[in-house]
Amino acid sequence: MGVLRVLSHHGDDRYAWEPSAVEVGDPAAVEAVKEAERIFAEQRAKGATAVKVMPGKPAERIDVFDPAAQEIVMIPRVVGG
Repeated sequence: MGVLRVLSHHGDDRYAWEPSAVEVGDPAAVEAVKEAERIFAEQRAKGATAVKVMPGKPAERIDVFDPAAQEIVMIPRVVGG
């Protein structure tokens, strides 16, 4: 299961997809990946940082959506003041 987590002042929103279903062309899974990719691009345009999280490995900053990722976390830009 792939998950895109978007952190915000509202909490932690999650968008999930099943990579194996995407590979076989399941329409619902393909649509879920497209929506996650759209949200990823929208958040990056707002200045969010994206990290790919893999068990047992350090988080890796990414600039391009990876539909094969197990978990991607979007961290919003923090502005002090």
